[in-house]
Amino acid sequence: MSTHKIDKRFGTVAIQKGFIAVDQLLEVLKIQLAEELEVGYSRVTGEILFEKGYISTNQIDEVLMSMCIL
Repeated sequence: MSTHKIDKRFGTVAIQKGFIAVDQLLEVLKIQLAEELEVGYSRVTGEILFEKGYISTNQIDEVLMSMCIL
């Protein structure tokens, strides 16, 4: 099994692809921080972006593929 170094984070790739805006990512990061402080963990960026209606499942797949995760 080969391992790949992931150079970019999900939000960065989504912005570069034009799927989301910087302010949308900042909103998600604030949500993640609040969740981490309240319950000790947070959901992944793509899940929150999808829940907010900022990104589609096809766009999530495209971001993950470009990150070599899928």
